Amino acid sequence: MHDPAQLAALAAVHRRGAFDLAAAELHVTPSAISQRIKALEEATGALLIRRGTPCQATETGLRLIRHHDEIALLERTLAQDLGLAAGPATLRIAVNADSLATWVIPALAATEGFLFDLVIDDQDVSQDWLRRGDVVAAITAHPGPLPGCDTLPLGRLRYRATASPEYLRRWFPQGVTPESLGKAPALTFSDEDQLQARWAAARGLARAALPTHRIASSQAFVDACLAGLAWGMNPDLLVAGHLAQGRLVELVPDTPLDVALHWQFTRLAAPALAPVTEAVRRAAKQALVQ
Repeated sequence: MHDPAQLAALAAVHRRGAFDLAAAELHVTPSAISQRIKALEEATGALLIRRGTPCQATETGLRLIRHHDEIALLERTLAQDLGLAAGPATLRIAVNADSLATWVIPALAATEGFLFDLVIDDQDVSQDWLRRGDVVAAITAHPGPLPGCDTLPLGRLRYRATASPEYLRRWFPQGVTPESLGKAPALTFSDEDQLQARWAAARGLARAALPTHRIASSQAFVDACLAGLAWGMNPDLLVAGHLAQGRLVELVPDTPLDVALHWQFTRLAAPALAPVTEAVRRAAKQALVQ
């Protein structure tokens, strides 16, 4: 059995990236945090934190952090079952930005007794956070399975290749072709974002590379398209009104790209996560293409 205070210190250092920030979160001194990490490393015989800017947990450290998170959830569930007072449990969840901007917030708001620590990353890589043990659940494009985890299908988030009418006239006067796509600025969320390339490939318009602006914000994607900065793959849920009013148009009419999403979570934490799981499934059923 590991000391809960030492495990909490390990998790705080990794997630805040510094000993002083972890100390502030846990209301102790940085010296106390350092002593707890040192004692835990001596007990396990392994390096748990790579000191740096930011500090990051090693593979062994991440496994202990996952253990800490799961035990905290189990203890809260036990307290509730026994009718004892239980404070809010912190849930660290990996969520893709477009889901967060469209349908996830209402799901989280429908639950009580939780504090959410959301990691925002592309749906194609959000599963990696769960695999490393850095989160207890993830919304991901990968169905899995992962060892020790369960997966529930949520539905498909529909995207449309959109731009302003002026942008379309400027960059695609003869229509959308591989040559014009090779010149027209696009939008990408990050290096992992392949939606634009996937849409082009599905239309037979594949390019080796697309000129692109990188903007890590779903709403900024929409704003950039409205302003004529670029074209991008925007969730139908965010741009339906703009399309209906003619402020945005599709590059090629009626050519949506659907991305299947899944809710993955650690099996050990499943009972404590049950209210969140139900809220996520209910919100997804209403918002996503089934």
